[in-house]
Amino acid sequence: MTEVGTARLRKEDARLLTGQTLWTDNIDANGLLHLAVLRSPMAHARIDRVDVSPALERPGVVAAFSGADLAQGMGSLPCAWPVTEDIVLPDHPPIAVDEVRYAGDPVAVVVARDRYAAADALEAVEVEYTPLPPVLDLEKALAEGAPLVHTDKGTNRCYDWPLRGGEDFDAVRRRAEVTLKRRYHQQRLIANAMEPRAVVVTPIAASDEYTVHSSTQIPHILRVMLAVVTGIPEHKLRVVAPDVGGGFGSKLQVYGEEAITLAVARRLGRPVKWTESRSEGYLATHHGRGMIQDVEIAANRDGRLLGLKADLLVDMGAYLMLVTPGIPILGAFMYPGIYKMDSYELNVTGVFTTRTPTDAYRGAGRPEATYAIERIMDDLAVELALDPVELRRRNWIRHEEFPYTTVAGLTYDSGNYEAATDRALALFDYDKLRAEQADRNQRGDTVRLGIGVSTYTEMCGLAPSRVLRDLRYAAGGWEAASVRMLPTGKVEVVTGTSPHGQGHATSWSQIAADVLGVPFDDVQVVHGDTRAAPQGMDTYGSRSLVVGGTAVHHAATKVVDKARKVAAHLLEASEGDLEFTDGVFSVKGSPDARRTIQEIAFETFTSHDLPDGVEPSINAGHLTDPDNFSYPHGTHLCAVEVDTETGQTRIRSYVGVDDVGRVVNPMIVEGQVHGGLAQGIAQALYEEAVYDDEGNLVSGTMADYLVPSAPDLPEFVTDRTETPATSNPLGVKGVGEAGTIASTPAVVGAVVDALRPLGVRDLRMPCTPERVWQALEEASA
Repeated sequence: MTEVGTARLRKEDARLLTGQTLWTDNIDANGLLHLAVLRSPMAHARIDRVDVSPALERPGVVAAFSGADLAQGMGSLPCAWPVTEDIVLPDHPPIAVDEVRYAGDPVAVVVARDRYAAADALEAVEVEYTPLPPVLDLEKALAEGAPLVHTDKGTNRCYDWPLRGGEDFDAVRRRAEVTLKRRYHQQRLIANAMEPRAVVVTPIAASDEYTVHSSTQIPHILRVMLAVVTGIPEHKLRVVAPDVGGGFGSKLQVYGEEAITLAVARRLGRPVKWTESRSEGYLATHHGRGMIQDVEIAANRDGRLLGLKADLLVDMGAYLMLVTPGIPILGAFMYPGIYKMDSYELNVTGVFTTRTPTDAYRGAGRPEATYAIERIMDDLAVELALDPVELRRRNWIRHEEFPYTTVAGLTYDSGNYEAATDRALALFDYDKLRAEQADRNQRGDTVRLGIGVSTYTEMCGLAPSRVLRDLRYAAGGWEAASVRMLPTGKVEVVTGTSPHGQGHATSWSQIAADVLGVPFDDVQVVHGDTRAAPQGMDTYGSRSLVVGGTAVHHAATKVVDKARKVAAHLLEASEGDLEFTDGVFSVKGSPDARRTIQEIAFETFTSHDLPDGVEPSINAGHLTDPDNFSYPHGTHLCAVEVDTETGQTRIRSYVGVDDVGRVVNPMIVEGQVHGGLAQGIAQALYEEAVYDDEGNLVSGTMADYLVPSAPDLPEFVTDRTETPATSNPLGVKGVGEAGTIASTPAVVGAVVDALRPLGVRDLRMPCTPERVWQALEEASA
């Protein structure tokens, strides 16, 4: 039995479930101080005066600093993805000095002997503001004479980024028999990781060294960027991501609080901890999505697609965070989805507003793209009087056409959309549900049945460094791993990926165990510490298995190759005469002449009898930089019941069939899909960051921002088809974001499908009971 493909229980879980773990907020140190952040209550204002001295008189307070106090020695927070040459890049101080630009912008910090004293002393800090006009509406922000978020830049337009593929869209539009235009809104979303953000900085003053523990997805990137922001030499910084309780993109960031805590610890020469409160996190952790999509599709009456055009207005928020401008670019190549067409045109405009900055949120650009193409495909099916599945069949790339270069310029290496769709339709009992829907509509049932379809693909495994170069991304996309054979025959796998719930310790053990032929339990995975795992590009964009897991595979293969030389010498045979099976080297035709890889590891440790010129180690490392993304795909179907009298929506059944290539651990894949579905459904029905006319976040607590729990979600029926990727030796594709990408259009499409006979053509997300009821009232009027 091979390990890869086996549903192993996760190695991580026993420690997590029994509390024998280390979150950042659990870390203690001698002389530890606690930092609290005073945040602006205003969305936009000039700072006239900050006086922290009254806070110093409060019990337990050790220090307090304004932005001006900390400005010396701290640079601007980084944006690593300036997507165009002429992008507007405003300075982003970790703590505001002259002006605040969103409600939640830091303006002062207090340091005390305990967290409660620090928080209480914030109220003593005196700040005087002069209000400035907020900038909230994306279209009005671009109008001449609009108030400016950054006055020195003279505009709220951050950048314009175009993409063209195939024929000229205007020409295609002229010869099309049918054209449709739609506007879709992607509401702002707020990640709700189980663990809030936290950072602990421990200085070694004598040598000016610092250990930074942070609940981050990107310890290696954070180390580089903190060195840039603070001026502390990189080799003097050690960044550790201990157990991290979820991220969903919100911890793919270099936050001001990390830089501030490091600067304060450096100044005071003592360990300092900051942990956000939940309400603080809603204000200050970056938001996701935030986009207006104007989409136009052109087709013939037989349903054949001719072209697609999308104009995007994207809310950057007040500042550009680590990859803020690049998030819509990640989705830009995916608006054509799985479909063939002659023309594609996209225009992205980034807009500054006086709201919390946006950045990566699970799926990062790909869910937005899938939502737009799948929603407008539904509308086109209605226009053409075609079943929505039939319209998709007439246009998708067929399995025999792979590899296929899309009109957007990507080359999809493998896929079988027909197989995934057929399997989903069978599990869903599609025809029976359509018949029931027709019957309910005919009877005028007050509870209407709607069916939503989402056939998706995504680009993930964010890696090809040369592609990232062409997109003006500041870093590469490679990943590192090393495999160490210990003298006792046990194995340590060191990975540059940094998990926060994905199960790397389990999956990487399975990959290494198969290659090396050692027991699964004999493999230990080391990660998340820039001293123990010095090379890596970390975890995001469903890249860990595709890039990081592949690096583990290659490193383990190198170990076997190095061990083969030693085994050949010990067995007095040529390397070509050796077979390696289940961890054992044997001589062809002489099965008794054998050595296990564990024995070889011990022989290299003693180095008593090695071939001349062979170093006494079979350890090996590998850096992987793939030539292409990976392209998982699938078909998701959703049936909803909508009560037309109350507006209440209930998901009656949900089926998702995904193709993520070769599966390493089915149990982990299932968990990733379920988690992704929960987030995608949450966008469709529940979650939204809402601001008032003054720029205040009015959904700033869990009482106001509705995060669904298990009782709010249906039983999922999930299954898989398998077309291995050709871009990596494992044949794997990403899975972490698939459920989120697929589910939102399936659910919203189902709600609209239920209400369409009553005159409702569209609904803004989330499809709350109030919005459904209002749409029905407007339609009936």
